[in-house]
Amino acid sequence: MDSQERTLLVIGSRLLAYPEDDFRGDLRDINDSIEDNMTTSRLRDRLKSIVSIFNLFSLQDLREMYVSTFDLRAKNGLYLTAHELGDSSKRGAALIRLQNIIKQAGYERIDDDLADYIPMLFEFLAVAPESQDNERLIKRLAVAVQRIMKNLPDENPYYNLLQLLMEVVFPEPTKKEIAKLEFEREEADLEELPFPIMYG
Repeated sequence: MDSQERTLLVIGSRLLAYPEDDFRGDLRDINDSIEDNMTTSRLRDRLKSIVSIFNLFSLQDLREMYVSTFDLRAKNGLYLTAHELGDSSKRGAALIRLQNIIKQAGYERIDDDLADYIPMLFEFLAVAPESQDNERLIKRLAVAVQRIMKNLPDENPYYNLLQLLMEVVFPEPTKKEIAKLEFEREEADLEELPFPIMYG
């Protein structure tokens, strides 16, 4: 992974995080990073265009769009093992394996997010040395990122960001990888209960 790809992962991590009060400052930092680290003019111009769209929204509108895009739709969620396993009991073990990969690479998580939080994994891959575990993680993220992107309308600002990540950083998932994801994911049991629950 070259320096431009690593920078793009960091930018992706920042833009896919919930817009906090200092998000405008984050956008300025992102633009500075684009200028400093993107040596390819086509990639630099495209990234600037993507970032400029976020500047068109108020902070409140960005927050509402973020929640409606990622938090209210399971297919767009930003947690890797949820895409891979759904509500399966295997998800706990998968989270522990991810935590171990991060720890063995010499990094510690400093926030309360789960180990499979996709923006955090982007940032991890941007700074971690290359390894077989990380190569597998890139392939796993590719399937999830493509799944999220395909569930977004083209006009959603996050669509353009994910599309660029798929073109530049992540490999195109194979049919086998996509089929494996669909096969292993367990959907939540949303059937009505056969009898009412009474609260005393």
